Amino acid sequence: MADAKGGIPRSKMTAAERRTRSQLAQVLSQRAVIRGTLLVRKRKCGKANCRCARGQGHQSLFLVISENGRTRQFFVPKDWEARVRQWVADYHHARDLLEDVSRIYWNKLRHRRD
Repeated sequence: MADAKGGIPRSKMTAAERRTRSQLAQVLSQRAVIRGTLLVRKRKCGKANCRCARGQGHQSLFLVISENGRTRQFFVPKDWEARVRQWVADYHHARDLLEDVSRIYWNKLRHRRD
């Protein structure tokens, strides 16, 4: 049974709940997470003889977030691309795991089970 603050002893959790909570704790404690969407844009550098002047464009990666109702974009340098992609993926994974935990408690509440 839950205590007054809503804490639940591991012995009262189902195996699926323990596994999901453990995975969530691992993601949050051992990895970096960042909310956002990655967007690849093509841009022109401004050099007259460059291929981008003929329409090919240089690719740049941006992290896009919504903050206080405004869209913000951050340029991601090439040497940061792999780690930022991992941070975004880890954020989405953590969010999915949190949804799974929430669904477990939704069902417990709906069926009035501890």
